[in-house]
Amino acid sequence: MIDNKQQTADNSGQSTVDRGLLKQIPNIFTLLNLFFGCLAIVVIMQSGLTISLDDNAQQVVDIPEKMVYASMFIGIAAIVDFLDGFVARLLKASSEMGKQLDSLADVVSFGVAPGMIIYQFLRLGYSQQENGLDVNALWLALAFIVPCAGAYRLARFNIDTSQSTGFKGVPIPAAGLFVAAFPLIYFNNHSIFVNDLLLNKWFWYGVIAVVSYLMVSTLPMLALKFKGVTFKKLLPFIIILIASITTALFLGWVAVPVGFLVYVVVSLVFNSQQSTVNSRQ
Repeated sequence: MIDNKQQTADNSGQSTVDRGLLKQIPNIFTLLNLFFGCLAIVVIMQSGLTISLDDNAQQVVDIPEKMVYASMFIGIAAIVDFLDGFVARLLKASSEMGKQLDSLADVVSFGVAPGMIIYQFLRLGYSQQENGLDVNALWLALAFIVPCAGAYRLARFNIDTSQSTGFKGVPIPAAGLFVAAFPLIYFNNHSIFVNDLLLNKWFWYGVIAVVSYLMVSTLPMLALKFKGVTFKKLLPFIIILIASITTALFLGWVAVPVGFLVYVVVSLVFNSQQSTVNSRQ
């Protein structure tokens, strides 16, 4: 009898340990998100260099700009960010700690890293101008309004219980991926117009203003959080997917910012229609 009780206690203890380990699996994915966000920041800071190996400059080594790799790392961070929530629901291992950890990781991967991308593009843009290297650092530091807006949005999301089927304001991963697409566009196109646009400081100040506003706003945005899958609920996402794929076929990585803009417009249109229907009922 004593042995049975001991066995039951051992099994109970083992089950508790197993449940504890299962709860950590989503957190591991979240930390991977943070890890890749940190890698993105590292490569963003490694700007292109041309180094002479001798005094006569006969041997020159060209170290290319590595910012393009940041797009890859931010993209991987986004995939991992999706998986941590999926795994948490699958294992029924959601926790308040996981929620807070996810926000901390997101603000680095989709806030700080994209802010660094904007900072580097502003730096490159100013360097094309006369005396551009002497630009006041404050003009470059405006890039960090984006991670500040993202942090504010995440903090608001964490205390808002009304965002169960949709978002208020553009989610920070979407904003981060939008910005992360621009290094891929810049380094993989042969259009003078596109290159000039991405080296135009006013373009980037516009991106800072629009992206930051969309994150801190309370505009209703669509989310893959709905009960029951119907064509009507899937329609806006089908529109976004078709627009992105069509753009990708003709314009490559431009499909990412186009998909982002279509997402914002479709969210506003469909949520406006839904609000109109509800007001008539």
